[in-house]
Amino acid sequence: MPALSLLIKPASGNCNLRCRYCFYANEQENRMVASYGMMSGDTMSCIVDKALAYAHKECVFNFQGGEPALAGLDFYRGLVDYVASHPNPKHVKTHYSIQTNGCLLDEEWADFFAKHHFLVGISLDGTKEIHDRYRLDAAGKGTFNRVMAAIRLLEKKGVDYNILTVVTAQSARSGQKLYQFFKKNRFTFQQYIECLDPIGEEPGSQEYSLTPQRLGNFLKSVFDPWYMDMMAGRYVYNRYFENLMMIMAGQWPESCGMQGVCGRQWVIEADGGVYPCDFYALDEWRLGNITKDSFEEMDKRRDKLGFMEWSRRLPENCRLCQWRNLCRGGCRRHREPVTADTSGKNYFCEGYREFFAYAYPRLEEVLRSYSRR
Repeated sequence: MPALSLLIKPASGNCNLRCRYCFYANEQENRMVASYGMMSGDTMSCIVDKALAYAHKECVFNFQGGEPALAGLDFYRGLVDYVASHPNPKHVKTHYSIQTNGCLLDEEWADFFAKHHFLVGISLDGTKEIHDRYRLDAAGKGTFNRVMAAIRLLEKKGVDYNILTVVTAQSARSGQKLYQFFKKNRFTFQQYIECLDPIGEEPGSQEYSLTPQRLGNFLKSVFDPWYMDMMAGRYVYNRYFENLMMIMAGQWPESCGMQGVCGRQWVIEADGGVYPCDFYALDEWRLGNITKDSFEEMDKRRDKLGFMEWSRRLPENCRLCQWRNLCRGGCRRHREPVTADTSGKNYFCEGYREFFAYAYPRLEEVLRSYSRR
């Protein structure tokens, strides 16, 4: 049984930034209650109680938003103290991570993360020019300098961190530039995610929107220098490439969008409301409330809604594609509309196909090279 992984939103979708492409702000606009405010200590205690009782061997408390640091450092102090003093007859190992824009972090936060072994994800879209185009604060000012200062502070305190980069139409034109910038700054644990278009709107309609061609070109431009580094023995973790090689090696990928079926996720809003995915924190997909419902009851609700089962469905052209085993249809959000009977083709399909044809032989080289080490 895999570790129980919870994605918790202690500040709901509240944020100190106004990123123009924010998918969660768009989700908030598409549900009855936009923000559930700040999570109470009682709700957090309930999450811990039920998680430690339900988990098998490991439990991961992941914090996200909005901006989870808005909940305040005392919230997290209370959490780790409560977990440490909690009866744990099953000897469940607990882990912590947080995804943050970094702008609220100071030495006190960094000391806390170091002491309690938090893995910190920092949202950074690239160079100052690229990052500050869309990642603005409430006053409309760029945040690059503050984010870089937060990263250096984490490094100074010995905090483990990685970089999360949203790929937009603009950054997609600068793949190699992004890669070299990250390399220069020793950011060797990288994750790139596709920018999402607003719910219900035609894909590609926004200024920042990715298109299949832009994504394919971006992947190729990042792959080339990554391949050269890897073959030269300079290891750089790229989550997407790493998961592709896991599939090629006959292993199960850890990235849910590459598994061919939605994972059994638990997204918990500030009021305790539970959803099956961060991209589907919407009223129609609400599984229940952690303060009232058990994990088992909410799992039954997930099955009744068909969330995971529907995600298995692929259109005919996907089932016949030579890259089916590598692609597996991709993330459900990119295949909407997904219903009990049908599934759309992944919007980025042609970009992925172009990239696979371009990179597959060299991915095999990298896989063989590192398998021998």
